[in-house]
Amino acid sequence: MDFLYVKALHIIFVTTWFAGLFYIIRLFIYQVEAEDKEQPAKEILQTQYKLMSKRLWYIITWPSAILASFFAFWMLSKNPAYLKMDWMLIKLVFVLALYFYHGACQKIYTQLQNNIVKYSSFQLRIWNEVATIILFAVVFLVTLKSAINWIWGVVGIILFGVLLMLGIKLYKKLRAKKDWGSSNENDLEDYQ
Repeated sequence: MDFLYVKALHIIFVTTWFAGLFYIIRLFIYQVEAEDKEQPAKEILQTQYKLMSKRLWYIITWPSAILASFFAFWMLSKNPAYLKMDWMLIKLVFVLALYFYHGACQKIYTQLQNNIVKYSSFQLRIWNEVATIILFAVVFLVTLKSAINWIWGVVGIILFGVLLMLGIKLYKKLRAKKDWGSSNENDLEDYQ
């Protein structure tokens, strides 16, 4: 098979792998938030999110990870000179980090499938940004192929991540104030 076909297939499966990783965390967040619902809504939502997570995880995310890796190894076997390039070695470190991230998501998936909730929805939202940082780092590395330029790209995404987290915290505080204010109004109405 021509090298460009292999490369195209690698890019396609990397894209679907990241899509699966991004969406699985959203499903985890919804499943954790469903814990606060009253019955029967809680049971209905939990059952549905478990089913959606199982299908996403084993039909899209895991196969995409395996196929992305398969085509990556195929590309490297067709062009082993890549392994002598600094940017590729750094990229492979980020890919290894992505495998660890995927493994951690597998652990969270297994816990939630067994009704073990160890993380808040806020913690999972922050966890979701780890994949974003890895994605940015890899794209900058592959595109720029320069150690200095990718460092600035990663620094930029980390700063963006920090601003995003500050924005999430601010939103959470404003939302809590609004909820507190509306509950006080309801309490006042109940009192009258």
